[in-house]
Amino acid sequence: MSREATTNGGPAGVGGPPAPVRDGESMIARIAALRRLTVGDLREEYRKAFGEETKSRNRDWIFRQVAWQIQALAEGGLSERAKQRVAELARESDVRPRSRQLLTPGQPASAAPRVVQVGPVRDLTAPLPGTVLCRDYKDQNVVVRVLEDGFEWNGQIFASLSAVAKAVTGAHWNGHLFFGLRKTRSA
Repeated sequence: MSREATTNGGPAGVGGPPAPVRDGESMIARIAALRRLTVGDLREEYRKAFGEETKSRNRDWIFRQVAWQIQALAEGGLSERAKQRVAELARESDVRPRSRQLLTPGQPASAAPRVVQVGPVRDLTAPLPGTVLCRDYKDQNVVVRVLEDGFEWNGQIFASLSAVAKAVTGAHWNGHLFFGLRKTRSA
């Protein structure tokens, strides 16, 4: 492995813009050189690799992102078929792609799909709207109707089943446990 210096005095390939790697050994050398960089230097490498600043100051995360980009430039990254499949799956699910997930290696971050904010997503652990939950508690028949935006009990609307359980019992309860939707506490 040859040790060439860049204009900034660092190991070859680190400190300058990401360049295509010619062989596996130089890719390994570039990634190894990243290990010795400070968080500030890694953030600069991230900016050069992706064309945007990172908000993260987590050294390991930044290292993995930049190392992945170096490898993607050397090995070609995801195939077009894989990127198409990822985009298809993202459209069919609640997953929203981050700004640079579907980029071709070397493509500027400005070419990434835009992330659009969506409204709140319904709690998938809650019963479906229209469901009626019944429970006997201390000689009282507790009947709760599940609404689109909460839970109705005794003419009042509550944001959560736990809030209903607290109103009924006067003590804090997990709403799913109180109404028997879950059998035990999860750790």
